Amino acid sequence: MLSTLIWLPVLGAAIVGFLPGNQTANQLRNIALGIATAIVLATFWLVSHFDITTSQMQFQEFIPWIPQLGLNYKLGIDGLSFPLLALSSLLIWIAIIASNNIQRPRLYYCLILLVYAGVAGGFAAQNLLLFVLFYEIELIPFYLLIAIWGGEKRGYAAMKFLIYTALSGILILAAFLGITWLSGSTSFDYNSLLSQPLPLISQLILLTMLLVGFGIKIPLVPLHTWLPDAYTEASPPVAIMLGGILAKLGTYGLVRFGLGLFPETWALVAPGLSIIGVVSVVYGALSAIAQKDIKRMVAYSSIGHMGYILVSAAAGTPLSVLGAVAQMVSHGLILAILFYLVGIVETKVGTRDLDVLNGLMNPVRGLPLTSALLVAGGMASAGIPGLVGFPAEFLVFQGTFAVFPVQTLICVIASGLTAVYFVILLNRTCFGKLDNNLAYYPKVLLMEKVPALVLAAIILFLGIQPTWLVRWTEPTTTAIVAVMPPVSAQQVAQK
Repeated sequence: MLSTLIWLPVLGAAIVGFLPGNQTANQLRNIALGIATAIVLATFWLVSHFDITTSQMQFQEFIPWIPQLGLNYKLGIDGLSFPLLALSSLLIWIAIIASNNIQRPRLYYCLILLVYAGVAGGFAAQNLLLFVLFYEIELIPFYLLIAIWGGEKRGYAAMKFLIYTALSGILILAAFLGITWLSGSTSFDYNSLLSQPLPLISQLILLTMLLVGFGIKIPLVPLHTWLPDAYTEASPPVAIMLGGILAKLGTYGLVRFGLGLFPETWALVAPGLSIIGVVSVVYGALSAIAQKDIKRMVAYSSIGHMGYILVSAAAGTPLSVLGAVAQMVSHGLILAILFYLVGIVETKVGTRDLDVLNGLMNPVRGLPLTSALLVAGGMASAGIPGLVGFPAEFLVFQGTFAVFPVQTLICVIASGLTAVYFVILLNRTCFGKLDNNLAYYPKVLLMEKVPALVLAAIILFLGIQPTWLVRWTEPTTTAIVAVMPPVSAQQVAQK
């Protein structure tokens, strides 16, 4: 079934790209949407058959590929990768629904489907070289999606994205090669490398390479400078995939390969990682407050929320790592609805400037439903109880406080800053008086409402039933941190 999730979108991309005839953009969109719907249904099958009581890999597949290089087609998912795979399946469906009036639709939908294939393969790969292959597959599609369908500065943003993420892949590949060669292993299979001992200095060097490589992808401060440009210049569907799907490969990689392969060294560098995470949280919040472009504001908010994930993963407690995974899912859902609604506002009003936008909550001439959902998305991002952001952040703070009390308190304060910049955004955008001469905005069509309503329903459901957010993950995260040396964790807490 995992191969189905990977190769079905590849097949779909081939169908869309090489289907004979002069199909309209709407027909090609329907074909791509059909493929995305099949992916969602396949994911539902995984949901119904996933065993939440075990931390072992499930749905495993193994085919020898190039054994001389230690490269095998080995797939499997557990409680760490499964929620992120399900999130990716949902968001690719949302992204295709959200794509309207696309120029060059054949290429566009091919690239979107290829992006999902690469991301799904990355989450399922249980061979390090195979992971790198999938990790890099999405690089060129994303570059083209930004460069062709982006905003005015799309060329600059796309090239910056390409350079940064290519460097990320090089560092990760070098680290994986170093792990295998230094351990004397003949295989890149993940399980075979878990028990391979390495000298401490080698572990520190290799872990640092992984931290920088995945830190670029997340991104973390000071490796973040590609993000505001890429997120802002990308079209809303592509921005949804960048923040909701691509960034999760970075956080997943940190936990799977950083914490998973180097638990003892991870405990040693954890205080430094927590500080980097706190800096990202505060920097993202303060930068968001300073923005006048609402899309750029949402982009900077992403930096802050990804910092929570690093702080909680650094703490290395069962509850904090569980919170890190919950925050990954929560962040993906919230960022998706915010980027989508910002795109609706820009399409209907013609601007993203806070100094121009006003009164969109007006029930007659404004965008009342869009404004109401934007308020809900802002509340979820600020961690208001009853929405998915609250249980995710609560798990992060509760699990991290025992190890990093000062860093946790700073993060709690920064969560208040999240409320500040979203109050600024919502107050200026949704409330106030409309300009009587200019404010005759096109109505939001029913199909344009569907993605936001689906995301809002999931955000509300997971906020009310947080068990469904963590039930898939808890056995796996508990098993991951069980191998971390408890003495080191206690020493860090005392310091």
